[in-house]
Amino acid sequence: MKLAVVGGGSTYTPELVDGFARLRDTLPISELVLIDPAADRLDLVGGLARRIFAKQGHPGKIVTTSDLDAGVEGAAAVLLQLRVGGQAARRQDETWPLECGCVGQETTGAGGLAKALRTVPVVLDIAERVRRSNPDAWIIDFTNPVGIVTRALLQAGHKAVGLCNVAIGLQRKFAALLQVTPAEVHLDHVGLNHLTWELGVRLGGPQGDNVLPKLLAEHGDAIADDLRLPRQVLDRLGVVPSYYLRYFYAHDEVVRELGTKPSRAAEVAAMERELLAMYGDPALDEKPELLAKRGGAFYSEAAVDLAASLLGNGGSPVQVVNTYNNGTLPFLADDAVIEVPARVDAAGAVPLPVPELDPLYAGLIAHVTAYEDLALEAALRGGRDRVFRALLAHPLVGQYAYADGLTDRLIEHNREHLAWA
Repeated sequence: MKLAVVGGGSTYTPELVDGFARLRDTLPISELVLIDPAADRLDLVGGLARRIFAKQGHPGKIVTTSDLDAGVEGAAAVLLQLRVGGQAARRQDETWPLECGCVGQETTGAGGLAKALRTVPVVLDIAERVRRSNPDAWIIDFTNPVGIVTRALLQAGHKAVGLCNVAIGLQRKFAALLQVTPAEVHLDHVGLNHLTWELGVRLGGPQGDNVLPKLLAEHGDAIADDLRLPRQVLDRLGVVPSYYLRYFYAHDEVVRELGTKPSRAAEVAAMERELLAMYGDPALDEKPELLAKRGGAFYSEAAVDLAASLLGNGGSPVQVVNTYNNGTLPFLADDAVIEVPARVDAAGAVPLPVPELDPLYAGLIAHVTAYEDLALEAALRGGRDRVFRALLAHPLVGQYAYADGLTDRLIEHNREHLAWA
């Protein structure tokens, strides 16, 4: 089986390759193609990838190329993990919104919209080229903002599923606290990408006992520390929000923090330079510990599981993915993309029923979905007015003066990536 990774020169890639090597019985790969226009990075990452396969005795071949069409030809699945504009664009996404008193972040708020505008046209072009050469291939999207990008792919008729590592990270965290295996932990994980809550933590499967109250009672302080939210917030809610909810629940506090320290993009860029130097060491034949600080923990395990299920090679029958709502959340349109547990097989992903949502969560989900509708329209059709409307609709912006100022800054900082600008 051939798999292709678009954005294969990413410093994330050794994490993915390590998962492919360790879990080769779940997903037997004969050829892994790493595709990236950055030849220097691709050479370093590809060299380490081959050494990881060799050390772990994986018989598959690893190919590196900058030729997208050749790379995806014959692939059973294509994984997307690209960053249009690189860390430089991310650094801008995290800084200019602060000038207007709004959170600067790469996947939500004004920065998230900028990333969507840069990314959606590029991803759709890639997907169309995949479809022309290989119409049966599945597209697994790990490219942020995952919800908006996945919706763009699905609406264009592509065989696509979105993937995020937030749910698997929480599953692993809760399993360690409960001293059980991750396979025993099922999450009542509900919401949109980067806007989710764990309404329950069940042992043994979707119908198992809910041990979330026990987790909060016995480990609430540790969970709250990870989320950087006060313990009393978790106690009052009785659920575990994703750490991205801090941008909503503590917006002004976060803005003050971000204004006093280097951007996350600057930190990641420095880390990437160090990682790439490590990758160039011919003696290195495993993913370095530093990679865990880069982000994307457990991404490889989630990706292997999802690809295995979509390609008919087993995999977990229920996985948290991004896919069409199709009535799962009755207050959203069927073609909204939600992030929930779904039954996944070779036919695709079908969301499982979820608990009825409290208006506290349903209201924010509906609000952000409305923003995502407008964000996708702006990404597909362009125009200053569409960007303004999307920003005005976002709950982290919401005032016309902010939206006006942010629109000007977004266009100015992203002009080279926006054909219509």
